[in-house]
Amino acid sequence: MDAARPLFVRETQQKYLDQRITVWFQDEARIGQQGTLTRVWAERGSRPRAVRQTEYKWGYIFGAVDPLTGQSSALIAPTVNADQMSHHLRMIAQEAGDDVHVVLVLDGAGWHKANDLQIPESMTLHFLPPYSPELMPMERVWQWMRQHDLSNRIFENEAAIDQACKESWNKLTPERLKTITETKWLTHEF
Repeated sequence: MDAARPLFVRETQQKYLDQRITVWFQDEARIGQQGTLTRVWAERGSRPRAVRQTEYKWGYIFGAVDPLTGQSSALIAPTVNADQMSHHLRMIAQEAGDDVHVVLVLDGAGWHKANDLQIPESMTLHFLPPYSPELMPMERVWQWMRQHDLSNRIFENEAAIDQACKESWNKLTPERLKTITETKWLTHEF
């Protein structure tokens, strides 16, 4: 099975022989009062109406998932920065367990590469190429959350945004996360 795993995972396995290696994916989403509109079922020829908010309050959700097990971690925050990211990295490492080394795949956002980012010893960061959201399974999680819970609605304030994010994330069972984030190239037999 080791030869079938991507090179960056095999290299990490060689470096951390005494630990089990897992691959997680991490990303952030901005959720707010100027939300997204999604498609809805309607009678042919009709034009269903949807409210659109024009205020400017936002919240952010940091999310990470292991597509093979459905294990996950989320952090709802008022902003994105290296401090919030460092806190989320600690949460991921704790969720993964003491005997596990996490290879965390993420994009090149500035707070992912910040000089003051605190990376747990049990974690290795692996960055995707620029402009490649199709390689990030967390993008599909955000799409699912928006389609099912976070679009076509009005949020009264930031607390309502945070609550909606929390409720939507908590609907994501490990089985659903495994289905949404299934990543063929991670387990493909070469």
